[in-house]
Amino acid sequence: MSTSSKNGVIAWMARNSVAANLLMAMLILGGLFMSRNVKQELFPEITLDIVNVTVPYPGASPAEVEQGIVLAVEEAVRGLDGVKHVRGRAFEGVGTINVELLDGTDPDRALNDVKSAVDRITSFPEDAEEPTVALAVNRQQVISMVIYGDLDEEALRQLGERARDGLLADPHITQAELSGVRPREIAIEVPQAQLRAHGMTLDEIAGAIRRASVELPGGTLKTPGGEVLLRTAERRDVGSEFGEVVLRSDGRGGRLTVNDLGEARDGFQDLDIAATYDGKPAVQVNVFRVGDQTPIEVADAVFGYMERAKEALPAGVAMATWNDRSEMYRGRVDLLLRNAVMGLGLVFLCLGLFLEIKLAFWVMLGIPISFLGAFLLMPSMDVSVNMISLFAFIVTLGIVVDDAIVVGENIYELRQQGRTFLDAAVEGARQVAVPVNFAVLTTVAAFSPLFFVPGVS
Repeated sequence: MSTSSKNGVIAWMARNSVAANLLMAMLILGGLFMSRNVKQELFPEITLDIVNVTVPYPGASPAEVEQGIVLAVEEAVRGLDGVKHVRGRAFEGVGTINVELLDGTDPDRALNDVKSAVDRITSFPEDAEEPTVALAVNRQQVISMVIYGDLDEEALRQLGERARDGLLADPHITQAELSGVRPREIAIEVPQAQLRAHGMTLDEIAGAIRRASVELPGGTLKTPGGEVLLRTAERRDVGSEFGEVVLRSDGRGGRLTVNDLGEARDGFQDLDIAATYDGKPAVQVNVFRVGDQTPIEVADAVFGYMERAKEALPAGVAMATWNDRSEMYRGRVDLLLRNAVMGLGLVFLCLGLFLEIKLAFWVMLGIPISFLGAFLLMPSMDVSVNMISLFAFIVTLGIVVDDAIVVGENIYELRQQGRTFLDAAVEGARQVAVPVNFAVLTTVAAFSPLFFVPGVS
C-alpha cells in the first residue's frame, strides 16, 4: 500500500471503524429525524422584485382608466432609483401597474419610494379610489375546487363561500380564495322624476347614505360601575338596510327614505368575469399552501372536504377539482422512491450475484445513507423538498448507484488479487476516487450556468 493511501482520509476511516460507525449512525438517525422537518412545497419560495400598484376607478372604461390612472402612475414611478421596467394595464373599473426592480435593489426601500411617488399624484379622477401599493407575493397554489350547476350567480356564490369557509375550518388549510365570481355591489337606483318631485339631487342622497352608514368609536363613559364603551354601530351591508336610510324628516314623524324614492338592491359589479365548468356556470375556490404545510396534505384535505360536502349539495350541482398541482409533486416523489428501490435492488443483485453478498450489502447500504445525509443538512441550508430538488435527487440517485457498483467491483478485484480486506477497501476506493468525483462534477458543471441566470422567468 502506498504512503498516500495509508495516510489518507479513506485509510483513516477504514482503520477507525468506531468513527465510521458513529458517522453512519449520525447520518441515519439525524437524517430520519430531520426529514420530518424538511419543508415540502411545489417550487422554492422566491422573492419577486416587483411592486404592484392597483387603483380602482369604478364605472370607468379601459380607455378612461388608461388616461386617468395608468399613464399618471407610469410617469410618476418611471424615474425612480432602482426601477428597471414599468408595465401598466387598464381594465374596466381598475388600473394595475407593475414596477419591476433592478437586480440588487432593496425591495422595501423601493416600495416606500413608489408609495411616496403615487401619493404625490394629484391628477387622479375624482371618482378614483385609494391606490394600493404592495410587493408582489409568490403564492403557492396547490389545487382548485370547482362547484358547478344550473344555478344563478348569487346561489353559486353562496355555495362557494360556504365551501371556502368549510375548507378554512380544516387545520391543514390556511388560505383559500373565491375565483371566477364578480365582486358584490349594492346598487341604489333613483328615477329622475322622483328627484325632481322631492327637490333632491344624487349628491344629497349619496351624502345622506354616507353619513348614515358609519361605525365609529365614541370614546368611553366613566360610571360608578365601571367604564362604558361608546360606539356608533350603523354599518350597513345589504341593500334592504340601505333602503331604510332616512333622507329627510319633517319633525312631525314624517320620513323620506331611499325606498320612497327608488330601489336599493344587492347585485354584482358590471365586470366581464365568469366561470364555466363542463358547460355550466361555476365558482372556483383556489387553495394555497402556507408555512410548513405540504402540497399532499393540503390536497388530501380538499378531497376529504369534498367527500363530506357532496351529499349536502342541491340537486343538479356537483363538485370537481381543477389544476391539482399536488399530482405533479406526488408523481415526482413516487418516481424517486421507485428509482431508489430499483437502484438498491440493482446494486445488491449485481454485486451479490457476480461478487459476494457481504460486499453487496455494505455498498447498497451506502446509497440510502448518502440521501439521509442530505436530509440532515437540508433544513440548515434552507433547502426544501420541491419539484426542482426532487429532480436533483433523481439525477443524483443514478450517479450514486453507478459509482457504488464501480467502487464495489474495484474493491472485489483487489481482494481477488490477494489483498487483505482492509488494503483492498482502502486501495480500491482510492483508485477510483478521482474518476468518481469527476463524474459528479461534470453533472454539477452542466447545471452550474443556471446559477448565473438573473431575473424571474
